Amino acid sequence: MKKIVLYVTDKCPHCKEAQRYLDSKGLTYRLTNAKTPRASKELQAMGARSVPVLKIGDQVMVGWNPKNFEKIYIPK
Repeated sequence: MKKIVLYVTDKCPHCKEAQRYLDSKGLTYRLTNAKTPRASKELQAMGARSVPVLKIGDQVMVGWNPKNFEKIYIPK
């Protein structure tokens, strides 16, 4: 399975929704606070300017959409 990193901020409702979804599917992921200096650098390098951001393997998904996530995580 592809490695998942979820970049979030504390008060982001879409971040919470993405977290609940990943938890409900029993997926293992690394939760990263986007406000930390390291995460901020990583997000800047990816070109992301908002959260949530999911890094799925070598692909980056900005924003939360379960159908888009499934297309990336479980390609047909």
